[in-house]
Amino acid sequence: MKGGIAMTKMIMHGCNGRMGHVIADLVKEDADIEIVAGVDAYGESSYAFPVFKSLGECNVSADVIVDFSNASAADGLLDYCAEKNIPVVLCSTGLSEKQLEKVRETSEKVAVLKSANMSVGINALLKVLKEVSPLFAAAGFDIEIVEKHHNQKLDAPSGTAIALADSINESMNNEYEYVYDRSSRREKRPEKEIGISAVRGGTIVGDHDVIFAGHDEVVTLSHRAYSRAIFGKGAIEAAKFLAGKGPGMYDMADVLA
Repeated sequence: MKGGIAMTKMIMHGCNGRMGHVIADLVKEDADIEIVAGVDAYGESSYAFPVFKSLGECNVSADVIVDFSNASAADGLLDYCAEKNIPVVLCSTGLSEKQLEKVRETSEKVAVLKSANMSVGINALLKVLKEVSPLFAAAGFDIEIVEKHHNQKLDAPSGTAIALADSINESMNNEYEYVYDRSSRREKRPEKEIGISAVRGGTIVGDHDVIFAGHDEVVTLSHRAYSRAIFGKGAIEAAKFLAGKGPGMYDMADVLA
């Protein structure tokens, strides 16, 4: 307990993954939160907290669940959170439209914080894009997004790249079309499209470039992630924020407000 506020108890969903290990290490240094249980299909680990192979086996009470697993586990997680009335920080990407609808439905029963990227920098960039994109578009600039990630990432393009595109598009009445592949097309670039390209290789943590290409000039807004710790820190702050919150859909902008 710090400053009279009870310590937040969290369940780490996907605890044996890369981000699960990062968050577990960060929580050790945070006096305001503790991991009381982990859930991972691979089961046991060397953690001090108990690890269960499924949420159905988990018999430990908590204030919040932080999820860094994968899209295939999202439906069961959302059902569990709604049934147990446990808020969830949903960080897995690659969710289908049907799953995203389930996220919205679940948020009517319990607090859900969903973000494609938990870093402060990316969320600040999302705000900046809403302000500057209409200015560049009005001046005739084309818009492209290039994202780069490690060779183990399963989904493409990244959830963050889509979130960046959405932020741009929302600022311009959703008039732009997303284009992921031009290999079969033989025509000049339409004015109102956002090209999104994905690079996969090595151990790249996460690079995102938003390119505004005009006549004889180019402006690029970039974000580079040098460590997964930035995502872990954001997820931990989100967990502390969400604990005790009522039903609703939240995002990192609420945490940073």
